[in-house]
Amino acid sequence: MPQGTRVYAVGDIHGRDDLLARLHAMMADDFAGAPPGTRGLAIYLGDYVDRGADSKAVLDRLIGGAPAGLAPVYLKGNHEDLMLRFLAGDGRAGPVRMANGGGATLASYDVAPPDIDARSLEAAGRALQAALPPAHRAFLGRLALRYRVGDYAFAHAGVRPGVAFERQDEADLLWIRRPFLDHAGDFGAVVVHGHSIAPAPVVRENRIGIDTGAYASGRLTCLVLEGTDRRFLAT
Repeated sequence: MPQGTRVYAVGDIHGRDDLLARLHAMMADDFAGAPPGTRGLAIYLGDYVDRGADSKAVLDRLIGGAPAGLAPVYLKGNHEDLMLRFLAGDGRAGPVRMANGGGATLASYDVAPPDIDARSLEAAGRALQAALPPAHRAFLGRLALRYRVGDYAFAHAGVRPGVAFERQDEADLLWIRRPFLDHAGDFGAVVVHGHSIAPAPVVRENRIGIDTGAYASGRLTCLVLEGTDRRFLAT
């Protein structure tokens, strides 16, 4: 990291507002001990919604900002992509969304989960549009796809090997798995990502994965980067 910068990268939250509240408190306590004048960044790696019970509350908390002193960077995950497509009436997104925890998000907005047929999915999409606060729709619409600072690059799922970070395809940034996870070569930066669940952070020479399956495990993980140091906070 550049001198005087501390980064907190937060893994996949998936509707666990209870864990996010605890992690925010840990981040605030940790940053309170930073040297005066330290620039603090909180980079959220996406997948804020679905699976856990409180997606609406998670978005409310994120819209409220990062812990005091930290500038937030909000990245898009594949679940936010599915939610936006569902809201836009994309018929292909509904079944995938419902099969991957989308019903929990609907319930958090008091929308009844639909049957898996086109008419029911369309009706649920319209109901979610009506229930979604304007601030939530605006937040989802301005999520970034990538971020880079120092020798680190941040993306929800990862990157495609051999493609410059600035030229990565959106689908790869949101969805890629094996071509990225199995690659042992240099990406041009150490890639910090979520999306692929592991019981503990995965640290490789070329990447660091911090999706620890918070919605089921209760472990929401944050990677802290400062200078050449790396450490973790977790619920």
